[in-house]
Amino acid sequence: MTTTTPSAFDTDTASTRVGEHEFALELSERWTTFGGTANGGYMLATCLQALRQEIPQPDLLSASAHYLRPGVLGPARIRTEVARIGRRTATGEAVLTRDDREIIRVLATFTDLAQADGKTAERADAPVLPPPAACVDPLAGLGAVGDATIAERVEFRMPEVPGFWRGAPGGTSAADFWCRFTDGRDADPVALALLVDAAAPVVMDLGVPGSSTVELTVHIRRRPAPGWLRCRVRTNYLIDGFHEEDFDIWDSTGALVAQSRQLALIP
Repeated sequence: MTTTTPSAFDTDTASTRVGEHEFALELSERWTTFGGTANGGYMLATCLQALRQEIPQPDLLSASAHYLRPGVLGPARIRTEVARIGRRTATGEAVLTRDDREIIRVLATFTDLAQADGKTAERADAPVLPPPAACVDPLAGLGAVGDATIAERVEFRMPEVPGFWRGAPGGTSAADFWCRFTDGRDADPVALALLVDAAAPVVMDLGVPGSSTVELTVHIRRRPAPGWLRCRVRTNYLIDGFHEEDFDIWDSTGALVAQSRQLALIP
């Protein structure tokens, strides 16, 4: 008999309905950052998984998350509210709390991407990358990555590893690379909302120790095809300790599937 082990993403973003528009879950230790708190993209995905239980449209289209406090691990609650259900889109809000304190507040719109149709114009191409097997794992040879357990859940392959991975920041503020879940789970629209926040901030190559997300917005453009994802990340402005990070993802066929921008604070 063949058994299928549930993916870490599906297991750790799932929640249980415990009341009207209220869900319970555990913020898992498997998706932490260098600071030992829950990754922002992971917390966003937990909110979206709960919210889509309330909405008939199957696919995430857009989400905006504001982060109020660090995501301390352990039991948490998600409260949802549906604002409107329309023919093509539906919108709702989700609030993640820990010990009755708000951690993240999310506003999201869902649709059916399989039914999307209309004029299309794309002015940017997917990154040209060597095959993943010909690229470098930035964690190879580094051993443990401390409290950043998310590095065990998502893997990356890069043509060239930024200097900050070796303790020698090189002054770059952009990178192209491959990514995927390490357990082989293919991405879907909600998973893309996690993956746009899964990589180490590219601004670290400017010599800063890291950053904390203040706000993250993600737009899903298509359902992704199976396989490795091509990624492009860049930061153009670091001003008074705040920086933006733009993150684009193309699937294995070269189709753009996700875009995001976040505003983050240097500690």
